[in-house]
Amino acid sequence: MESVCEDFGATLSEFNGEADHVHLLVQYPPAVRLSDLVNSLKGVSSRIIRRDHPNQLADLLWGKNLWSPSYFAASAGGAPLDIVKQYISNQQRPS
Repeated sequence: MESVCEDFGATLSEFNGEADHVHLLVQYPPAVRLSDLVNSLKGVSSRIIRRDHPNQLADLLWGKNLWSPSYFAASAGGAPLDIVKQYISNQQRPS
């Protein structure tokens, strides 16, 4: 994820995941189209995960896809980044 962000001139500030989704805090330049960045993150990570874990994905796929075609993005322009990073790092499903 970090190298993909760097390719776009973006910075991956925080990353965390759960069994069925991930949370990323990315700072990216205004000239970058968010949809292009997200599609690249999904495509590259899918290829790497499929290469490294080919026998462990059958129950995790969306049809034939690793990632859902959708994504959620929100702006955190006014929030202190430390608070957003803390939120992302603490994402866990309740027991």
